[in-house]
Amino acid sequence: MIDKKLVKDLFFRQKKVQKALCEAGVEGILLTSDVNIYYMTGLVFNGYYYLPADDDPILFVKRPGGLSGERLFSIRKPEQIPELFASNGWKLPENVLLETDEISYNECMRLQSVFHFRKMENATVFMRRIRMVKTSWEIGQLRLSADRHAATYARIPDCYRPGMTDLRLQIEIEHQMRLHGSIGVFRAFGANMNIFMGSLLAGENAEAPSPSDFALGGGGQTALYPIGANGTLLKEGMAVMVDMAGNYTDYLTDMTRVYSIGTLPEQAFRAHQVSLEIQDAVEEAAKPGVACADLYHLAYSLVEKAGLTAYFMGTRQQAKFIGHGIGLEINEPPVLTPRSNEILEPNIAFALEPKFVIPQVGAVGIENSFLVTETGLEKLTSFKEDIIPLA
Repeated sequence: MIDKKLVKDLFFRQKKVQKALCEAGVEGILLTSDVNIYYMTGLVFNGYYYLPADDDPILFVKRPGGLSGERLFSIRKPEQIPELFASNGWKLPENVLLETDEISYNECMRLQSVFHFRKMENATVFMRRIRMVKTSWEIGQLRLSADRHAATYARIPDCYRPGMTDLRLQIEIEHQMRLHGSIGVFRAFGANMNIFMGSLLAGENAEAPSPSDFALGGGGQTALYPIGANGTLLKEGMAVMVDMAGNYTDYLTDMTRVYSIGTLPEQAFRAHQVSLEIQDAVEEAAKPGVACADLYHLAYSLVEKAGLTAYFMGTRQQAKFIGHGIGLEINEPPVLTPRSNEILEPNIAFALEPKFVIPQVGAVGIENSFLVTETGLEKLTSFKEDIIPLA
């Protein structure tokens, strides 16, 4: 049952999308991906959601059966859609947006043969830009997820027992995540972004590069999923970086904390402190109108000043970003990179993650989720930020 606040929010989203469609000069948008259909309707179905620039949406549902509503039609295949348009006196659109970065080439060509579009443009980029700026209802969901996220991290020391591997510790943390309400599904945009419920990196495994576009890699358990924990035995002097997804609502927060097995070398503590200094500097500088690229350059200048560039965001493979948008997916825009042309706006939510990898020790650093307000940043994920001893 959809609550009244969400119904109001969905109407606001519809009008926001329609305004952007009019500004883009297109007739409408045809969506079929789970995330975008959920964003527009508050539910997920297999089928098509069509929103004209100047009229109410039309839903064409393959599965599940039994859904009903005004301008909702049950179909078996998209070839039925033109007849439904004609029988209701609606003109088939000629100029639309399709999720061309997400649907297959065959699906795209099939829809072209059904509608005979005169012009097709990319709905994927369009919708990711729309979803980047959160509504008040979405912000409430992020705050709720962040609170539960922090509550889970507080239980991590209780999960540790001497003689564990990184995988065994991660399993115990995942158990706590589920007990605290985690949905257990990690949603990420793009290819080669498969990961279970997050990442735990210990010791030398933090240096292992990965094909996935995450901040840090890890060797993983198999050649098919070369990311994250790999069975490393947790030993004295190791840093354990926990970067598990905060999917306690349909909106994901992101938070990283570092735990230690015994005493870490001074270099690890120094690098961790620089991460905290970067976070403080970005918090001070970030506000509406600030360029994301400028925030990256600010962070990197502090890394250079500290003489830690060889360890920043990896060693053998170094990520060229320090933050990313969050929401229905873990990697939404904006991205804090030196090449970004994105500018902060009120109600953007993003994760900031300046991290270092210390050879033979592991990864250190911080990650928190933030909301851009009219005057600056609000930290959503509040939890102790120093290195936390496990033993």
